[in-house]
Amino acid sequence: MSTGKVVLGLMAGIAAGTALGILFAPDKGSITRKKIARKGEDLTDNLKQEFKEMEQKS
Repeated sequence: MSTGKVVLGLMAGIAAGTALGILFAPDKGSITRKKIARKGEDLTDNLKQEFKEMEQKS
């Protein structure tokens, strides 16, 4: 299994766990949506950084 697939699977698992944790939190809907959007942006930034690092190693 390639490193890229492992990293992608790991990030997907983290994203799913984070989303479920936020959805079951006792916050107002608007606050929850903001948290989900923020986490999504953070995960996107992390994935972009990981792929850039993998490209540089190749």
